[in-house]
Amino acid sequence: MRFLESISVGIKALLKNKLRSLLTTLGIIIGIASVLAMIAVGDGAKEIILEDIQKLGGLNTFTLYRVSTKLVGGRRVPIRSKEHFNYGDVLAIEAACSSVKGVTLRLPSYSGALVQAKDGSNTRAGYYGVNEVYTELMKWDLQAGRFISRDDVNNATKVAVLGMDVVTDLFGNASPIGKEIKIGSVSRQYKHKRRTERFIVIGTLVPRGRSLKFGMNYDAQIFIPVTTIQQRFTGNDRILQIVVHASTVEAVPKAIEEVKAVIRKRHRNEDDFFRIFEIHSATSSLLKISTVIKIALGSIAGFSLLVGGIGIMNMMLVAVGERTREIGLCKALGAKKSDILLQFLSESVSLCSIGGLLGVGLGVFAGKGMAHLAVRIVKIVPVWPAIFSPQWILISVSFSAVLGICFGLYPAVKAMQLSPIEALRAE
Repeated sequence: MRFLESISVGIKALLKNKLRSLLTTLGIIIGIASVLAMIAVGDGAKEIILEDIQKLGGLNTFTLYRVSTKLVGGRRVPIRSKEHFNYGDVLAIEAACSSVKGVTLRLPSYSGALVQAKDGSNTRAGYYGVNEVYTELMKWDLQAGRFISRDDVNNATKVAVLGMDVVTDLFGNASPIGKEIKIGSVSRQYKHKRRTERFIVIGTLVPRGRSLKFGMNYDAQIFIPVTTIQQRFTGNDRILQIVVHASTVEAVPKAIEEVKAVIRKRHRNEDDFFRIFEIHSATSSLLKISTVIKIALGSIAGFSLLVGGIGIMNMMLVAVGERTREIGLCKALGAKKSDILLQFLSESVSLCSIGGLLGVGLGVFAGKGMAHLAVRIVKIVPVWPAIFSPQWILISVSFSAVLGICFGLYPAVKAMQLSPIEALRAE
């Protein structure tokens, strides 16, 4: 019996019992579909986390922020330092730190400011004092107009760039470029009395959504030159946050040490008046949890593959018993042991491979359905992506073929070892 003929005989035997073959492959189909769906939803969760990290600037970012208390002996005590960040610190870090790609800053009032258009429409929003490289480092594109320039920062011009929610609330579908808005100061740390200033809109930013980690709506923010905020609202040269972008994620520890050295040099060797928020460290635990959940869910789904494999073995053992006389006849006509082995292995591998392919199709459908359900249950994102990696699809189909070999090997060996005489005597 030739190689291809052995495979052909095995496949024909499956086609004679279509319903039994389909029912036997259900375990494989459900197992592969479950594994793919779980991995797709898990990878979607990871993608959501990474997108949120990117909104904060990326994994290579860390932020220095001013603090007023520190933990001593299990309780909070006030910090006596009178040191504060200033724009000179930003320039010094850019000039002295070789591991730093860029530096931006934030002088924020996150929400609650009353913003009014000239026609009387108004909204509540936050505003940021930033420098000219903010959108470049934060990878945030313009929708229209331009962003703040270095001249705007140097001259403290009264210009503003709006998030899309602010644009919609104040101007609807009309272009806000060149129009005037009024912004009222609200933040408690500002020394001046509550006041309102007029600004000219020079640009708008593409929608960015909400931060999952901090809950802040980026699209409800207004961006103003930091020096303008200092002159018009705060009345001092202080900066609350300095955002540093290291050249690579691996360079973050070195960049932190370089930045600390610069700050100590400029602030009388004091370093207890600020803390560092490192995005990579803060989010690594979330990514680990996502990976653990994906592995756990995938493992649970993998048990159904094991059950499916046992079902394949059971069917093949039944097939060997049913076709004992056929096996004896083939051997009597000159079939080798390897031919019989290949015939039964081809049956089990075909069963598992077909089940694997059907499982991939069902897995794609189930994964998208679970992602849609996840959005309704966990209402933190508008879309939950279901990510189907070609690598995992290939692994799934290959694994199902390997299952066919593993669970079909024992029945095939049993068939191969049957004596022709004993097989022909079988009822």
